Amino acid sequence: MYRRPLIAVTAAWTAGLAVALLHPSGSMALCLGAALAATGFCLYSGRRPPSSAGRAVRWAAMLWAALVIGTLYGAWTEGRNISLLPQALKTAAGEPDGAPVTASGTIVSTVERDGDKVSFKLKLGEIRDGRTGHTETAGTTETTETTGTIGTTGIAGIAGATRNTGTTGGLPSLSESGSDEEQADANSFSERDEIVQVQLKLAAEEEIGIVGGWQRGDRIRLAGNLEQPAGPRNFGGFDYRRYLHNHRIHWLLTAQGASQAKVTPLAGFSLRLPLHWADRLRSGMALELDRIFDDKDAGYLKGLIIGMQDDLDPGTYRDFSKLGLTHILAISGMHVAVFVGCLLFLLARLRLTRETSLTAALLLVPLYVLLTGAGPSVIRAGLMSMIGLYASRRGVLKDGLHLLCAAGLMMLLWNPYNLADVGFQLSFLVTAGLLVFVPLAAPLLSALPKRLRGAVAVTAAAQLVSFPLTICYFNQFALLSFAANLALVPFISFVVLPAGTAALLLAPVWKAGASGLAYAVHGMNRATFAAVDGCADLAGSMIWPSPSPLWIAAYYGLLYGLLKSLSLRADRRNAPVFGIDETRPLNPGLLKKIEAERRKGTNDVRSRALGLSASLLAASLAGLLVFGYRTAFLSAEGSVSFLDVGQGDSILIETPSGGHILVDGGGTVSFGKKEPWRMRRDPYEVGRKTLVPLLKKRGIHRLDAVILTHGDQDHAGGLQAVLEEIPVSALLFNGTIADTDAYRKLMQTALDKKVRLYAVHRGMRLAPDGSTTIEFLGPEGGKGAAGANGGEREELPVCKEQNNRSVVFKLTLSGRSFLFTGDMEKEQERDMVAAQAASRSGTAPAEHVDVLKVAHHGSRTSSSEQWLRYWNPATAVISVGKNNLYGHPGQEVLDRLTAAGTEICRTDRQGEVQMRIEDGTLQVRHRLEEPAQAEPTQQNR
Repeated sequence: MYRRPLIAVTAAWTAGLAVALLHPSGSMALCLGAALAATGFCLYSGRRPPSSAGRAVRWAAMLWAALVIGTLYGAWTEGRNISLLPQALKTAAGEPDGAPVTASGTIVSTVERDGDKVSFKLKLGEIRDGRTGHTETAGTTETTETTGTIGTTGIAGIAGATRNTGTTGGLPSLSESGSDEEQADANSFSERDEIVQVQLKLAAEEEIGIVGGWQRGDRIRLAGNLEQPAGPRNFGGFDYRRYLHNHRIHWLLTAQGASQAKVTPLAGFSLRLPLHWADRLRSGMALELDRIFDDKDAGYLKGLIIGMQDDLDPGTYRDFSKLGLTHILAISGMHVAVFVGCLLFLLARLRLTRETSLTAALLLVPLYVLLTGAGPSVIRAGLMSMIGLYASRRGVLKDGLHLLCAAGLMMLLWNPYNLADVGFQLSFLVTAGLLVFVPLAAPLLSALPKRLRGAVAVTAAAQLVSFPLTICYFNQFALLSFAANLALVPFISFVVLPAGTAALLLAPVWKAGASGLAYAVHGMNRATFAAVDGCADLAGSMIWPSPSPLWIAAYYGLLYGLLKSLSLRADRRNAPVFGIDETRPLNPGLLKKIEAERRKGTNDVRSRALGLSASLLAASLAGLLVFGYRTAFLSAEGSVSFLDVGQGDSILIETPSGGHILVDGGGTVSFGKKEPWRMRRDPYEVGRKTLVPLLKKRGIHRLDAVILTHGDQDHAGGLQAVLEEIPVSALLFNGTIADTDAYRKLMQTALDKKVRLYAVHRGMRLAPDGSTTIEFLGPEGGKGAAGANGGEREELPVCKEQNNRSVVFKLTLSGRSFLFTGDMEKEQERDMVAAQAASRSGTAPAEHVDVLKVAHHGSRTSSSEQWLRYWNPATAVISVGKNNLYGHPGQEVLDRLTAAGTEICRTDRQGEVQMRIEDGTLQVRHRLEEPAQAEPTQQNR
């Protein structure tokens, strides 16, 4: 450690930075703890010899200073990462959320298009509020229009420029109104660069060509609406607001049509000119790849060669993801290494001196970084390469960990929020793991051929190091990942990548040669896709819940200890018995006997100790993995989670025995048929984008049952992704077939996946465990079981109107009752109440449930007074989308629930609603805070 101060200082500084950015409340506690630890270390060192004690004290002080400075730097960065647009745009009309504005500024990111959606980042230079405000001047009220200037040179901020117009309204001048405190706030805003995320929806196909010419550095004036980014609406859901916050973005600017924008191309000298040129060159390279390759190959090679993943086939990406191969599709250290290696090889063939070759490579690496998009992983690799090339040029090359730490420090000093970037974390940890673990793993593979030994060691180390972050962020790990990486990564890196790049470079100067090479690359890609596609279904993906930071730290500690013990043991076994200068007997038999006796005498005790420690560490690591793999239960007595899937239903039931039952899966409802140019490559689908990630994040390895209440898309649509990605034991449905292609595909997928199908009906009962019962109250009749394993099947009727065929059931969970109703309407409610009353003859004419899932998202066609009076629910949950087009829930339904004294929970206002049973009581929590005053609900149509 004393010989590697940069590594220790980087670790301490990064730890402080991480606490300040990710857990601000613990910053002072960390500093205090570090100070106490440093003090204790210094006192302990005072008992040691003076020289070593002084060195220990200096080290303690240095590490403590690095930790505190990192914490303070992170806290300072987080404190400045705020938006002053709310203050600048606040008028009598209220906060700026949803306000119409006209903004102008500079495009500071690549312009990405997916179908009719265009997105980019805009650094504001000027903003105008489209609402009307009034200011009081000398006893009279004047209408003013104000333009705020934000960062004309990256530093100049909003300076109110008020002018009387008499007809138009706008933002009151910050420089001419408000208190001194407000003026100070305006000045502090002027010291920041305000960036907004622009989301533009194209109005016509002709606009594709217009936005295709926009580049970084162009000036743009755009009219649209400001919106706040959405936070997570489910526990553990993706936090888009926090994601943008880490990129110093606090607002979305949405606009309709390219006609709302006026763009002025970058002219003259600017610091953004290199980025502008790089974007134009990348666009030209992308067009060239489109010309010489077909669509699938071009999209794949764009990601592989120039880091553009916009056109990558979503199905191909999912197959690569199942095998843990997505890192090959993002520009990273491997790509930079191939680039530098090929470049040095070519320069050597040109007979340039070593010093000249290293200098040329050093100068060309930044250009490669720019051309490939300058993501965190390629910046890290580029910095490491540049530092390594410079150090090699000067003859002062240090070890790899020093290079890695130097690159990391520079990136984090420039942008501390890189620390929260998944690509940054994976890139640095995997690189550090290769530097640390490959030397430890190499002695364990001595039996393998030398060439294979290195590849196996590198692949195994990368898999072991990336495993915790892979399951933390993606919640799955493929058992075939090691084999796939070992076989495909070298082939893609050292064959496909250079060949594809060569075809791209040859295309402008030798079309015939480029075409021949492209044909060869096409064949290699076909083989790659076939191998990936064939292995993806056999990948054996394991679903893991997201582990805690403590679990990840324990994993790395145990892994290092295990490999270190095994490596030392292997070194002792493989160590030569005789020294170089020792005399050895000529008799082979005597030589073997002496070697055996000396090995037994010198290695036996320590080898056994190392073997025992390795066994204990392996057992501890196995226990840690088992502990991490288990599903995290909300409550030992069971829970029910009403997930927020927009305008649809999806409920997760967890039983006391650890069973999981999913009721419905939500679904994305589309209206009408879109024009082909509007279709997106990977459109939003609630099952794949929301439901499946939530289930995986909670570590649900298998669903014991899926209950599909009926076949409407907002209940059944999301289950397609569930069946494809999560094992399901049984699917319970209403015994009919919905007349849609999506529903037929869902049922066929269930048959292909060997899911048992059951058509349920009134009178059926299930008992998943001793504390859980499910009593089906509807629909009437039924077709029994539809076998998924080749058993006898009956023809199921096609039912167009599914609402009144909804599966209705009562769940009793640890003494608490829940009623699930699908989209049943008043007619089915009336018949069910009559049937229930008849079956309960001689008893009370009404029942009681603790929780009612309100039917049909609170539509006025359901939840009649008779129904509510019969069940007398204590709490009602309405699963409904925010700002839905149907006006759900109906006001009259809310009035009936309120009159019945029922507490109302709504997913549109509260997000996910979780109900946990603890000590026999029902504990309710929800993801979002409900507004203090609810606005009137629109009547259902």
